[in-house]
Amino acid sequence: QVQLVESGGGLVQPGGSLRLSCAASGNIFSYMGWYRQAPGLQRELVATITSAGSTNYASSAKGRFTISRDNAKNTVYLQMNNLKPEDTAVYYCNVVVQGSIRQYWGQGTQVTVSS
Repeated sequence: QVQLVESGGGLVQPGGSLRLSCAASGNIFSYMGWYRQAPGLQRELVATITSAGSTNYASSAKGRFTISRDNAKNTVYLQMNNLKPEDTAVYYCNVVVQGSIRQYWGQGTQVTVSS
């Protein structure tokens, strides 16, 4: 059974940094990534990373966010720098099981950027 445990959200001032973590268990995953959903808006891609380390970023995340993963720990990270109020959202971890299209979502972690 796949389990995802997210951590690292919180309240930060504009210009600050946060690091999100998502520890996955129960399978091997090809894609791991982060999505976010702000109130009243659809869930959107933030960044993804393959098991080989290839990354993909939303334009809003490029240059400020860095996604990485530790395959030995089945953990994906999102380092977020220079945070802006518009980054405020619930951030969700997403993983895709290797060799399939099955995907799983974390419970979400709140990120609030406010002075």
